[in-house]
Amino acid sequence: MSEPLLFEISSGNRKGFSLPPMDVPEKDLANLIPEKFLRKNDTGLPELSELDVIRHFVRLSNLNHHIEKGFYPLGSCTMKYNPVINELLVNNDGLTGLHPFQDEETAQGAMQIMGELGDYLCEISGMDSITMQPCAGAHGELTGIKIIRAYHESKGNPRKKIILPDSSHGTNPATAAISGYEIVQIKSNKEGLVDLDELKSHLDDEVAAFMLTNPNTLGLFESQVVEISKMLKDVGALLYMDGANLNALFGVVRPGDMGFDVVHFNLHKTFATPHGGGGPGSGPVAVKESLKEFLPVPVIVKKDSKYVFDFDRPKTIGKIQGFYGNFLVMVKAYIYIRMLGSKGLKNVTKNAILNANYILKSLEKYYDLPYKRTPMHECVFSGDRQKEKGVKTLDIAKRLLDYGIHAPTVYFPLIVHEALMIEPTETESKETLDNFIDAMISIAKEAEENPELVKSAPVKTPVSRLDEGLAARNLNVRYERKD
Repeated sequence: MSEPLLFEISSGNRKGFSLPPMDVPEKDLANLIPEKFLRKNDTGLPELSELDVIRHFVRLSNLNHHIEKGFYPLGSCTMKYNPVINELLVNNDGLTGLHPFQDEETAQGAMQIMGELGDYLCEISGMDSITMQPCAGAHGELTGIKIIRAYHESKGNPRKKIILPDSSHGTNPATAAISGYEIVQIKSNKEGLVDLDELKSHLDDEVAAFMLTNPNTLGLFESQVVEISKMLKDVGALLYMDGANLNALFGVVRPGDMGFDVVHFNLHKTFATPHGGGGPGSGPVAVKESLKEFLPVPVIVKKDSKYVFDFDRPKTIGKIQGFYGNFLVMVKAYIYIRMLGSKGLKNVTKNAILNANYILKSLEKYYDLPYKRTPMHECVFSGDRQKEKGVKTLDIAKRLLDYGIHAPTVYFPLIVHEALMIEPTETESKETLDNFIDAMISIAKEAEENPELVKSAPVKTPVSRLDEGLAARNLNVRYERKD
C-alpha cells in the first residue's frame, strides 16, 4: 500500500527525455560561470524512464482521495466537479503566453474576457461595478471591507464596529479585525437565522457594516434580509455579503436585489474552477453604484469599442494585488458561465438545493437535526446521538473513508455541537447520493452496534488514523540520501 520515493526507485543512467542535437557551438561551463558557482558533486536527482515516473504519480494519486475518484460532500466549500474543457481551453498559447506588462492594445482578448466576466458577475449579483483583482475569497473580503472603510471615511467618520452573526465563516471576523474594526458578534435565533432584536440593539452610528452569508453556514436562507438591509440603512451602515454560498442562489435570486451593498465571489468554488491546497483562487468584489469610486485600480472599462485599464479613480483604495488578478481562474469561470447560460445557471442552483434536501430527508432519522428548516444547498446534522455511544463526529468522518467517500465538513458551524455539514453540489448523481446515504446509515448503525470499529477508522486506507496534532507540529518531508 506504500509508494517509495522517486529517489528510492531511481536506477542509474535512465532518463525520460532526449534532447535534440545542439544547434549552437558547445562551450565549457567553466568558461562561462565563475568557478565558485560551479557544482562540484552530482545533483543526486532520481534517474527514471518516463513510464516509471508516470506510474509513480498515478499510484500516488490513487492513494489519495480526489473529486475524480470519489464523492466530496464538503460543506461550505462547494467541491463540485470541474469540467475538463476548462483545462483544455486555458492551455491556449494566446492565454498562457501573455505578459502582464504587455500594452493594452496587444491584450484586448484577455481584457475582453475579464471585462465581460465582470459584466456577467454584476448581472448575476445585481451589482453595478466590480474589481477582478482579489485572488481568493478572504482577499475579496478584505477588499470589500477596505472599500466600506473608504466610503465611511469619505463621509468624515470611518466608524468603529463590524457586526456579524455567530454562524459566520472564520474569515469574517479576521477580515474585520485586520481592517481595524471592533467585532460585534450576535447570536442566531432558535431557527438558525439572524436575531433581529439583538441586531437592532447593536445598531448605532458607529456601525460600519454587517457581514452576512446568505444562505448562512447552516444552509438556511436569511429570509429577513430585506428588513436587515433597511435596519442598517437607517443608521447609515452597509450590508456585506460573503459569497461563499452563492451556489445556492445564482440564476434565481440576486444579492443586490436583497439590499446588499458589497458581495465577493469565490470563482474557485461557485464557478467551477479547481481549488484547494492553497490555490489558485479568485475573489472578485462587486459593489453598488455608491461605492464604485473606491474600487481598486485599475478597473477594466470599455471605451470606443476597446477595453482599457482605468487608473483615474481619486478615491480608490489602491492596488490590492500585483497586476490584475489570477487570470486563468477567471477564464475558467468565463467558460463555465458562457457554456451554461442563464437557464443553465438557474438549473445549477435548483439541482444543488434538490440534492441537499434529498440527503436531509434520507438521513434525518439517523442523525440529529438541530434546525428543522428546509435548507438550501447544504444541510447540517449533529453527531450528538452517536457521541452518546462514544462515537465522535471525527470518527464518523474517518469511517466514511473506508466507504470510499471523503468526509463532509466537521465541527463547523461552531453553533452546532458535533456538526456534520454536508454539501452535495449539483454535479452529483442520485446514484452517488444514494451510495453516500447508505454509507452514513451504515455508520450510524455501526455506532450503535460496534462503536469500537468506527472509533478505530479508517481501516481500509493506505494510512490508518494519524495523530494529526503531532503531524502538524513535526512535519518532515525531507529525503535524506543514505550515501
